[in-house]
Amino acid sequence: MSAFRIDGPSSFAVVGRVLGREEVLSRDAPSTPSTRRRWAITVAILLASFAAWQLGAAGYIQAKAALAQHLISTSWNSALKGQSRAPWPWADTRPVARLTVPSRGVELFVLAGTSGRSLAFGPGHVDGTAMPGSSGNSVIVAHRDTHFAFLRELDPQSEIAIEDLKGRVTRYRVREVAVVDKGDTRVLDAADSPQLTLITCWPFDAVAPGTPWRYVVIADRFA
Repeated sequence: MSAFRIDGPSSFAVVGRVLGREEVLSRDAPSTPSTRRRWAITVAILLASFAAWQLGAAGYIQAKAALAQHLISTSWNSALKGQSRAPWPWADTRPVARLTVPSRGVELFVLAGTSGRSLAFGPGHVDGTAMPGSSGNSVIVAHRDTHFAFLRELDPQSEIAIEDLKGRVTRYRVREVAVVDKGDTRVLDAADSPQLTLITCWPFDAVAPGTPWRYVVIADRFA
């Protein structure tokens, strides 16, 4: 027996039309194989579109980083000639050093400061630390998925070269590689001898942008 009492004609008959038996059966019928196949195709297309969007975003970031380094190299060459030239008209930073790792084919131009805008285009020199190539601890940071992705490949004894704005080249050899908490500021401390400290986020393969860990490479000058 129905749990609902109906006084008078059925509300279905009054508000709408009465469904015939064939219509009822067609509406209650389970999904056919063709229907399930169409849903499967739709889901596959959506997943493929999402994957393409993700790959496109990653490709855009990589392309922007590469193009920026090309523009910065022009600014760098002008600086070596004593001419101050911004990498692009609205840039609020300038290149202060050229970093190379011959064994890895790496050539990067280091920008002044570590604002989000600067780090989108290249490694940034941390204000308050020694200038690249000079005495003391020079600290440079960059993103793990673009400019400093190569740090994971460096081993103790790997060589890194820094060229300053006067064309002088200082060579360093990796002494230590470590993972530290992002709040550990000892990596920024001054050093009695010429030292280069490179920092990026860790782990390298993490998808989420936020991480409490930093990957640190410390190198000492040898020439």
